[in-house]
Amino acid sequence: MARRIVVLGGTGFVGRAFLSRCAADNVAWHFRVPTRRAARGSALRTMPNLELLEADVHDPHVLARLVVDADVVVNLIAILHGTPAAFERVHVELPRRLGAACHAAGAGRVIHVSALGVGPGAASDYLRSKAEGELALQAARVPLTILRPSVIFGAEDRFLNLFARLQRVLPLLALPCATAKFQPVWVRDVAAALQRCVADPQTIGRTYEIAGPQVYTLAELVRLAGQRSGHARPVIGLPAPLGAAQAWLLERLPGEPLMSRDNLRSMARPNVAGGALPGLTELGLPATPIQQAWAEDDAGGALDAELRRWRSQHRAR
Repeated sequence: MARRIVVLGGTGFVGRAFLSRCAADNVAWHFRVPTRRAARGSALRTMPNLELLEADVHDPHVLARLVVDADVVVNLIAILHGTPAAFERVHVELPRRLGAACHAAGAGRVIHVSALGVGPGAASDYLRSKAEGELALQAARVPLTILRPSVIFGAEDRFLNLFARLQRVLPLLALPCATAKFQPVWVRDVAAALQRCVADPQTIGRTYEIAGPQVYTLAELVRLAGQRSGHARPVIGLPAPLGAAQAWLLERLPGEPLMSRDNLRSMARPNVAGGALPGLTELGLPATPIQQAWAEDDAGGALDAELRRWRSQHRAR
């Protein structure tokens, strides 16, 4: 019987990469993907063995029904900006309810995507709530695997692409936390790590730091993004008080902020692998350098080619 995999956040950036990889590899799994708006997952409808459901995963009764008979539940749901209450709801309450639902239903396993730098002593609401979410799932006593990725990049990311877009329209970038450290990881490497964890029950009980092969400062990443866009601009590091003032102003603009003060507090802690926990190497996976990943994204990549080939065959039947 095919494994039954529930993917929370499956229509997002990482979720689409994970499901696309599984489709390209023709894995014999059945996927259940809940989403608040079914239109967001329209690209997934052609994938094999995938059931797209319109559902509110924050409703405990709905969540309980979703995980019934699941062999593995993958939780990818997260937010980067929000109030303390919003971080609590998404990063703490949802994992707590998920753990309770999986325990009650006897769901086989949970694979939870957290973040590098989590910890109870973290200064930011983002990292602190991520740490509390991990603890909530551990307290539920369900078979658990945790992935802690660094910042994730790829063709559709909202990190490097943001800085690339800004450099197309601004003469220079005034950057807070310019020396903050990151170890960016390609979204396809994260997808491969998820697939490996789903396939291998020996990953139960382990926490993996999912990071790329090289550490960069934020300023270096911004310069790389500008070079990739063909509009490299001067990057000026802001002193901490000016950076905080800039973030305060950006928080008050309509829509999702480009930067918040909580983001600055997160960047105070290096977003790099500590080395004490296993990573991509222990999962038998290489870490792809940024330049190689961009080259593969630009070329379409073997994964996308395989997925397009599968869709063509599927439509022809």
